Amino acid sequence: MSIALSLSNKVALITGGSRGIGAATVRMFTAAGAKVVFSYEKAQSQAEALRRQCGEADCQAVASNLSGPSAGRGLVAEVVKRFGRLDILIANHGVWPAQDKAIDEMPDEQWRSTLAINLDGVFGLVKHAVAQMKTQPRTGTAAGHIVLISSTSGQRGEAFHCDYSASKGALISMVKSLSTELASAGIYVNSVAPGWVDTDMSRPALDDPESGDEIRSTIPLGRVGKPEEIAAPALFLCTEHAAFITGEIFNVNGGAVLCG
Repeated sequence: MSIALSLSNKVALITGGSRGIGAATVRMFTAAGAKVVFSYEKAQSQAEALRRQCGEADCQAVASNLSGPSAGRGLVAEVVKRFGRLDILIANHGVWPAQDKAIDEMPDEQWRSTLAINLDGVFGLVKHAVAQMKTQPRTGTAAGHIVLISSTSGQRGEAFHCDYSASKGALISMVKSLSTELASAGIYVNSVAPGWVDTDMSRPALDDPESGDEIRSTIPLGRVGKPEEIAAPALFLCTEHAAFITGEIFNVNGGAVLCG
């Protein structure tokens, strides 16, 4: 017996969708039957290519700077304008400053920028997505699904990247708080927590002979993840097969979180 992971009749907003994990999630969600709006900031050519690949009837791209909470209102409104509702939010956008910075050398601006994008931007999206989900008629048993893309770093920390770890750890705390707060409204809140994944953001560190070998040595499965391997758990969490799962931190990191 085959079990389909279907998102038929669902509308999803996926942030940071033009490349890497986000693009894999856009492809997987549209293939599962969802209507998808994805945001991007600078990668317009990649965004347009992805939109054409997935089909404009089912997939649309919106340029958005998510470096603060105010952008969330407009982005959610744009999704509703284009597809009439919002059933799923995948908060995937984020930054990881690649250069190591000791706490006593980290510029204040780097700290503020990382938290603004990785945390404040997510707060605004969740706030306005929840408001929309609460007011619209349901198309199934759930009123909505929210998946925040966190990180192994948010659970065990990462030396010389305390800004990133703090932001991702905060997302995990948001999931734990919001899952209980929103359960009675029928809104599920979970997190997917990747480790090292082969994306544009992490490739400089992975391609460096010294750091790349060190990174792989910390992963019990002996390799980094693929974007599709992060997108698939996010898809599962938004289907009826995850109807008894909320408040979960879904680790997808080759066992690395156990070795910190």
